[in-house]
Amino acid sequence: MRAPHPGRILAAAVAASALCLAAAGCASFDRAFGKREAVVQFLPNTPAAEMLKVRAACSHLPAAKVEPIPAHVLKVDLPDDIRYEVSQASDAQIARLTQCLNRFSSVTGVELSSPSGD
Repeated sequence: MRAPHPGRILAAAVAASALCLAAAGCASFDRAFGKREAVVQFLPNTPAAEMLKVRAACSHLPAAKVEPIPAHVLKVDLPDDIRYEVSQASDAQIARLTQCLNRFSSVTGVELSSPSGD
């Protein structure tokens, strides 16, 4: 019996590696694809202190996890919105979050978004 050609062994190893990488990439894509966010928009020029007040007031609701503010961002340089991760939230939980957020006059809206464009 003849030994397999080294080129075939190399080709098989490359193909197996590519399949593993593709499978790992698909798994992480599937996890990201299922992520939903509630994005809270504020009036222009809303002070950072007001945004943090809104963020704190509604961060206690179950299945609505407020996303952390990056450590390198100063409180005076907050992004224009606050985000809650709501992938596991029911429609009723999202409604309670929206109701909590809409109590504040500085909040102009809450938009649900996901990587799929919903």
